[in-house]
Amino acid sequence: MQLPELIEKTVAGLGYELVDVERAERGLLRVYIDFTAADAAEKGPITVEDCATVSHQLSHVLTVENVNYERLEISSPGLDRPVRKLEDFVRFAGCEVIVKLRVAMPDSNNRKSFQGVLQEPQGENLALEFEGKDGPAMLEFTLADVDKARLVPQVDFKGRKA
Repeated sequence: MQLPELIEKTVAGLGYELVDVERAERGLLRVYIDFTAADAAEKGPITVEDCATVSHQLSHVLTVENVNYERLEISSPGLDRPVRKLEDFVRFAGCEVIVKLRVAMPDSNNRKSFQGVLQEPQGENLALEFEGKDGPAMLEFTLADVDKARLVPQVDFKGRKA
């Protein structure tokens, strides 16, 4: 079993969703977790306790499976969460995202990067409404066209008390 599948199976068994796995220098293994779409609204953001739970279980699994790493870091995906799988595009429809395509789109002045509101996917077809030169425009693409996609952080400082 490959490392991402091993981690995903462990994380899913604990009731979380695996967002990403990174191997960094000096043996750092970084794992990003989130709640599943069904649990996210009810449970809120990932807490330190959630990260500790996953870290504890994952460190045991990685030891048993003899995975070579120096340090394990578990984290929430952050406000600018990556959008990778088709399920993510469904979950975050209606949210503002930045999409970077692998190849420039010829019908949009050879642009690769777009920021706009993600539309509800139609099967395998994805769409993003963005502000073009001549007003609102629609970008249609597939998951295979996407190099990177991230949520645009939405922060409200008005609710803070001084």
